[in-house]
Amino acid sequence: MRSRHALRGASLLFLTASLAGGALPVFAEDGAKNAPSFAVRTLDGKTFRMSEQIGRPVVLDFWATWCAPCRASMPHFETIQGRYAREGLVVLGLSVDESQAADVRRFAEKQGYHIRIAMADEKLLDQFGPIRQVPTTFFINRRGQVVRRTVGYLDGETLDGYVKELIQP
Repeated sequence: MRSRHALRGASLLFLTASLAGGALPVFAEDGAKNAPSFAVRTLDGKTFRMSEQIGRPVVLDFWATWCAPCRASMPHFETIQGRYAREGLVVLGLSVDESQAADVRRFAEKQGYHIRIAMADEKLLDQFGPIRQVPTTFFINRRGQVVRRTVGYLDGETLDGYVKELIQP
């Protein structure tokens, strides 16, 4: 619980920088490492297992309902999920909200979000962390390797470029 409060505080500190300067890439292809293995229950009741995604490009976005840059990025994730579904792209939003999953589901439905969404617990935050602010987005290639990590708002054009890199054979 304490780390989620710290995450929220750190996110607020970096909010202005994220909106002004865009996402900050902090991990690149030449330092690729295997994505952590995890399983989460999505808000629609299905189980998402990272181990079952080998062979598919994956975008994981750690976000929160209270985070303005997260809410601003979410339509772009919707767009790329639709645009690159035929190439096997998987987009998963991982909410760091302290509220109940039902509250996040209502928020997502009200906003018209259709990407898969699950709740990120402390263990998952630790596996991908340290995650000090949201949004934090991971791009995982077909071999299950994290090839890019960004922190902050992602505009549609930048996100599309990163996804094009992922789906190339």
